[in-house]
Amino acid sequence: MGSLLLFDFSATSDWSGWEVENDVVMGGKSSSKLTRNEAGNAVFTGDVSLKNNGGFASIQYQFAPRAISGYDKACIRLKGDGKEYQFRLKANLKDRASYIHTFKTNGEWQTIEIPLSIMEASFRGNKLPQPNFNAEKIEEVRFLVGNGKAENFRLEIDRIELQ
Repeated sequence: MGSLLLFDFSATSDWSGWEVENDVVMGGKSSSKLTRNEAGNAVFTGDVSLKNNGGFASIQYQFAPRAISGYDKACIRLKGDGKEYQFRLKANLKDRASYIHTFKTNGEWQTIEIPLSIMEASFRGNKLPQPNFNAEKIEEVRFLVGNGKAENFRLEIDRIELQ
């Protein structure tokens, strides 16, 4: 079946679907930005603050529904800073819950492989009592950092695909 490319940062200059969303939506003080480096990759950087009950920074990409039947894992080529990040999916933008999986970066280029079936439903940091991800489509992907401490971060992303 091959792979389903969700986004290849270095292959396109149109990143208009990507948005930063930090804890400021809830009164927090975290800051972040998404920039392009000389290799064409996305670089998500910033500072997570715990002030005003804050504690997260994220980038999201929303798109028209993509059929994902037959694909069972997300594969993300990235280079982190040794910190933990969350990869999140939404099957429907109207859903309150996101399906999340936390992964640890190692400071080197790596391909993170996440079986979709292990992604757990969560809302505002709380696991929900519902089945793991099993949808036939998706409309959003997101990367989030929120490790419960004030810290700066850097995550470089090359591409996101399903296999």
